Amino acid sequence: MSLDFDSARMYNPNITESHIAWRDQLRRFMDTEVIPFVEEWEEACELPLSLWPKAAEIGLLGMGYPEEFGGIQEGIDVWHSWIVNEELARVGAGGVGASLMVHGIGLPPVINFARPEVRAAVAPKVLAGEAWISLGITEPSGGSDVASLQTSARREGDEYIVSGSKTFITGGMRANWISTAVRTGGAGPGGVSMLLIPTDAPGFSRTPLNKKQGWWASDTATLYFDEVRVPVTNLIGEENQGFKVIMHNFNSERMGMAAQMEAAARVCLEDAVNWARERKTFGKRLADHQVIRHKISAMKQKLNATQAYIRACYEQIEIGQPNAADIALLKVQASEVMEFCAREAMQILGGAGYLRGNRVERIYREVRVNAIGGGSEEIMRDLAARQYQL
Repeated sequence: MSLDFDSARMYNPNITESHIAWRDQLRRFMDTEVIPFVEEWEEACELPLSLWPKAAEIGLLGMGYPEEFGGIQEGIDVWHSWIVNEELARVGAGGVGASLMVHGIGLPPVINFARPEVRAAVAPKVLAGEAWISLGITEPSGGSDVASLQTSARREGDEYIVSGSKTFITGGMRANWISTAVRTGGAGPGGVSMLLIPTDAPGFSRTPLNKKQGWWASDTATLYFDEVRVPVTNLIGEENQGFKVIMHNFNSERMGMAAQMEAAARVCLEDAVNWARERKTFGKRLADHQVIRHKISAMKQKLNATQAYIRACYEQIEIGQPNAADIALLKVQASEVMEFCAREAMQILGGAGYLRGNRVERIYREVRVNAIGGGSEEIMRDLAARQYQL
């Protein structure tokens, strides 16, 4: 049997003809509208605005969202989502998926907790690829310690006045709205609220963060709020109940990241195998050297275990019983496998892997943002331990 991106995917009995058709459609889109331009977008540190309406047209942006806002929910399940994350990762440039699909973390708080009139004003434009929304949680003073955030929002009449800053905000340079965590009460998680802040509000400003190790194609920003006035009607959820809104988002974000990391690791396997079959050293193919064969086998072994773990977590979600601890540890598992496969693929490719312009080189640089973003490995392990009441 061959060993490539698709054949290295373990059998999943949950996959139907609908899922296969969705993968075929999505792959055609990626092969024609994304992959030929990845290098250009990486160097530009942004995606073209024309990409979003194209993604909306094939149903990528709206998948899983209510049809009243232009989304597609009928017949959609977690396996369609897994396929999206796989195909985005196959590009071999994580910044593309992070930027293109950033509404996946910015929009759900609005859909699930905002007022009806706010949802109606925001969601249809975002899902049509005509406007953009990001999530503003991380601050210069800390990322994973969400309960200690310092950006403040004091109420004056029918408005909140927001002061503070956010950083490492994916899609932040483009966003029309930021679903923003602010402090409206006392210390700790009980004083946190969520506000939808329009980026054309007076007092709002932003600067790009382009000097990054990875995710070059994803525009990343630091945001500044200087006495920004936001209508009380833009409150997402209830005042001082924002931590619940934030936590509601985490499971889906971490599942998406885990699926993309496993698929990125599988990209490394595919490119390592192809190189090992073609490259000759000491009179024979790299693949004929036992040490190389063992590296490839070890990569596949770890990928198998991670795929099985992802499937188990998705099956729990599908029946309405997500396990936050298992999902947290899955993210750790996936980041460790991505790191292992990126390293081994780089060793197999040698100098060819060190040169810019190939998938393994890009993925190797993107290991750390995946291991840290969405909850670092250390935070994830501690979260799981607390869930298990240790």
